Amino acid sequence: MLIARLAAFALAATVPAAVAQEAETRYTLEKTPDGYVRMDTRTGEMSVCTERTGQLVCRLAADERSVWQDEIDRLARRLDEVEKRLGALEGPRAPQTALPSEEQFEQSLTFMERFFRRFIDIVKDLEAETDTAKPEAPSPQKT
Repeated sequence: MLIARLAAFALAATVPAAVAQEAETRYTLEKTPDGYVRMDTRTGEMSVCTERTGQLVCRLAADERSVWQDEIDRLARRLDEVEKRLGALEGPRAPQTALPSEEQFEQSLTFMERFFRRFIDIVKDLEAETDTAKPEAPSPQKT
């Protein structure tokens, strides 16, 4: 039990150290007259940092902000194009009424009546075919 606690304590102590070491090696800070410049050693991204109320506040450098703004503008133009194409595909929508007109209702009934009449004729034809296809059962013989 004591060994398990010591192992857990040792593991817990090394994880924050590894994370802190990763953070230390990922970013480099250079002092400037106005504050600091932070560089991400993985991506090369640079940020301008100033100290405010005891905290280091970083913002993107001006050239990176323009890159992000260009990307936002490009995506906004693309979204406008997609919305225009979608509007053209959907077309103008007619306002829908709650109930069909009397003419539409009568037309629907006519279609349904034709459908059911044909369906009944098909069933009758099938019944007639099965009646003629059945061989007559032999009559029971008396002995």
